[in-house]
Amino acid sequence: MVDLTFAIEGAEVDRYAAAPALLFKLCVINETPDVRVENVLLHCQIRIEATRRTYAPEERECLIELFGETHRWKDTLQSMLWTHTNVQVSAFDGQRVVELPVPCSFDFNVAATKYFFGLEGGEVPLAFLFSGTVFYRDADGFLQMDLISWSKEAAYRLPVRIWQELMDFYYPNTTWLRIDREIFDEIYRYKRNNGFTGWDETLRALLTRQREESLP
Repeated sequence: MVDLTFAIEGAEVDRYAAAPALLFKLCVINETPDVRVENVLLHCQIRIEATRRTYAPEERECLIELFGETHRWKDTLQSMLWTHTNVQVSAFDGQRVVELPVPCSFDFNVAATKYFFGLEGGEVPLAFLFSGTVFYRDADGFLQMDLISWSKEAAYRLPVRIWQELMDFYYPNTTWLRIDREIFDEIYRYKRNNGFTGWDETLRALLTRQREESLP
């Protein structure tokens, strides 16, 4: 058998992807160095360990939609799934560092997006849970296969600034918002009827009208 352990050594923005993505530096370590690893098909579940950091008052306000009022956080603040990803690791003896790609969404219907957006700084505690299949050669040179247990995991604290840098790179000074088609049609009609040239101008006019109508 072959025993693998894992460690996350860093993260950076993938500046050449078709959509926003982070690249985590994943170190795969062979704890049985006398056995050569031929290939690893690795699946990874990434979870946000939200209870393992503190939150500034401004962050607590932004996260109310996710966790409710702060007096309830002892019950509602808990670990949450971020995403799943996969990577293939080629042959190695002692250890190999590979890039673990993690697609990131700026869709505010996604809980993880709301969480990242609500943070002003610091780090996001992450838990990486691994499974998959490892192929190796036994003492006689025959190809063998083992399953990787879900008990294999690694921790990493992702700096919030890296996520912010990622979104600024792919969506400079903008925010992506998905809305119902019927609502979009109404806003689009309002935009055309009033001769507005852009969406910012249209939404600003709607907000101004709403404030004026709410005045006594």
